[in-house]
Amino acid sequence: MTTVLLVEDDPAIAVPLSRVLTREGYRVAHAASGGAAVEVFTGGRGPGGADAIDVDVVILDLGLPDVDGLEVCRRIRAAAAQVPVLMLTARTDEADLIVGLDAGADDYVGKPFRMAELLARIRALLRRRTPALLEVSGVRMETAARRVEVDGAEITLANKEFELLRVMMSRAGQVVTREEILAEVWNDPGMKSTKTLDMHMSWLRRKLAGATAGEAGDGGTEPTRISTVRGIGFRFEVWTPDGADRAGSTGAGGDPGGS
Repeated sequence: MTTVLLVEDDPAIAVPLSRVLTREGYRVAHAASGGAAVEVFTGGRGPGGADAIDVDVVILDLGLPDVDGLEVCRRIRAAAAQVPVLMLTARTDEADLIVGLDAGADDYVGKPFRMAELLARIRALLRRRTPALLEVSGVRMETAARRVEVDGAEITLANKEFELLRVMMSRAGQVVTREEILAEVWNDPGMKSTKTLDMHMSWLRRKLAGATAGEAGDGGTEPTRISTVRGIGFRFEVWTPDGADRAGSTGAGGDPGGS
């Protein structure tokens, strides 16, 4: 499970943000001070003296009460050169942002922030650490070569279809909301119409189904690989190599329009 270290002293932000991140499938470790955050990387302990944790990404508020967020970022970077750091900041002047990036941050989100944008930026940072090969439920994706095979048969995808599949496969088994997809694939979480997304999803499903006989929608017994979760978004179903879980996923997503 991906672990997020949330460094935020304001409970009004930390509590709901932790809840959303947990719902999205992340493990959240919360540090309410800069000192506690640095201790995670230098002291071999989690926040509050908890067991040591492996952090995959840091969300760092710059306005901390004990140690300035920029200094915290420098110390984290010195101790863990590769961990991505996303700044949360109310400082929107260009000079402040440049200082933050020079201190070692990888990206930033200004306060107040839109949750969909924050989640998309987290995924973008994690993507830099994602293996160049994704394999889920008979689908094999080589992200660098931009090649996709379905049960051994190569298929051709348009750019948006490829990005859409990458987003779904990288979060296989999780529900990905429409807003999150629009933010990551189209860079527009506020897009009012989702017809474009529905159209590309339909094309992608057809190509995934067309590569192998028996996919959902043609009277076969296998469920669709990408299920619709009504009113929320979509989920890439996870199957075992021998197909033992395929029947079990039919109830959740065998109907492309089901919930």
